Amino acid sequence: MREDSALGAPAQPGSTGPGRVLVAVYGTFALAAGARAAVQLATRFDEAPVAYLLSAFAAVVYVLATIGLARGERGRRLALTAITVELVGVLVVGTLSLADAAAFPDETVWSAYGRGYYFVPLVLPVLGLLLLRRGRTAQKSPPKSPPKSPPPTSPPP
Repeated sequence: MREDSALGAPAQPGSTGPGRVLVAVYGTFALAAGARAAVQLATRFDEAPVAYLLSAFAAVVYVLATIGLARGERGRRLALTAITVELVGVLVVGTLSLADAAAFPDETVWSAYGRGYYFVPLVLPVLGLLLLRRGRTAQKSPPKSPPKSPPPTSPPP
């Protein structure tokens, strides 16, 4: 892939420096949310089933976003869908958890807009969507061609 980028081909979202960092962060969040949800579902499901199932759902969304971003252009649609679902989930669950705390007796990954994770769940989808948009605009821009020289003129007789 490095040779393609050197030749002027557009970089794929998961192949650039920021793209790789985002894939790593999404992978880390997939593991963190998945492990948290697994422990909560196995040991305390009856205490806050909605919150724990939402954490498991968030883990699945993070896994899908990781896969989509890592696959580059082939995973663009998957990444876009997963990251959009994530952003909507963070906004909806964050708002509901603040508006009706009784509905969420225990926190989820997305509670209070990801406050328990230093608001990374709120910032992450925005960065992911920006990265996907940047990759898309790089693909749409036409290849640069060398400037054309004016036609030769014949010397006056």
